[in-house]
Amino acid sequence: MEVLKVSAGSQPKSVAGAIAAVLRETGALEIQAVGAGAVNQAVKSIAIARGYVAPNGIDLICIPTFSRIDIGGEERTAIRFQVEKR
Repeated sequence: MEVLKVSAGSQPKSVAGAIAAVLRETGALEIQAVGAGAVNQAVKSIAIARGYVAPNGIDLICIPTFSRIDIGGEERTAIRFQVEKR
């Protein structure tokens, strides 16, 4: 499964385009975000992507979970969004 990493500086429309492309190709992907700003951009991106794929008859769903990841030798809590077709 493809993993997209979103930061606070990510452009939601660009990330939404990537989400739509991967969703059309494989049917599922995972998005990781660390920090409030990154989670905000990820959620906006998912909402925009939903509008991108709806005309193709794709109903996008999102399942958020917590995840522990290692960044520079330090363990951090990330929000992981599993995005897939319904």
